[in-house]
Amino acid sequence: MAAPGLRLGALRLFEMPAVLERLSRSNSTSQAFAEVLRLPKQQLRKLLYPLQEVERFLAPHGRQDLHLRTFDPSPEDLARADNVFTATERNRIDYVSSAVCIDHAPDLPRPEVVSKKPGHTKKMNFFKVGKHFTVVDMKGYGYRAPEDFVDMVETYLKERRGRARNVKRTFLLVDSVVGIQKTDNIAIEMCEEFALPYVIVLTKIDRSSKGHPLKQVLLIQKFVNTKTQGYFPQLFPVSAVTFSGIHLLRCFIASVTGNLD
Repeated sequence: MAAPGLRLGALRLFEMPAVLERLSRSNSTSQAFAEVLRLPKQQLRKLLYPLQEVERFLAPHGRQDLHLRTFDPSPEDLARADNVFTATERNRIDYVSSAVCIDHAPDLPRPEVVSKKPGHTKKMNFFKVGKHFTVVDMKGYGYRAPEDFVDMVETYLKERRGRARNVKRTFLLVDSVVGIQKTDNIAIEMCEEFALPYVIVLTKIDRSSKGHPLKQVLLIQKFVNTKTQGYFPQLFPVSAVTFSGIHLLRCFIASVTGNLD
């Protein structure tokens, strides 16, 4: 179930120093990502591929049910995806609008990726990423969800999914400190019912104690392997503080929206 248009080979990033050097000096690589590529090897691996930190604690032959490298982009893909998310005069990243009900949602021709997290967002917010795609930050679910959550979110996802498959992927944000809760099941069951392809993003991994991310990865992987069908089999652990995993997640988004083809 690999993402379309993907060239495999994350290990090349560490096996071929010349690739790093070439990308860091290329004019097509953003200055911020070029600085990332100059980090020490161990720090770079942890930043770009946080799941490889989990692999270190597994048996020599790993766990085939964990799907740690289903999405395994090349260094070139990571650099190209970074450009998609870098704001320039030609690649503007803009807030488009907000919607408090389904009738207010803008009609967007671009592919859409949807993020959902428990309770915080009270309306749908739309962000245009250049000419590539639109990110939709959905109303939160769970115990702090707005009263109209079910009506608005379910209606939006069903409508957009049926309109030329406009929603390319739904991202469910799960707090790595607490793992999957009963409230998360609301969103998971919704995606399963509507046959929406979705991904679980494990947030706040910087707050987890040593060994805790591995525990959560094992628990969540067991859950999705036995309870779900539409889930993309690889978790995406990230930290907004250290930026760990963000480049890989961006690359996945660029891939599923057709921007690495």
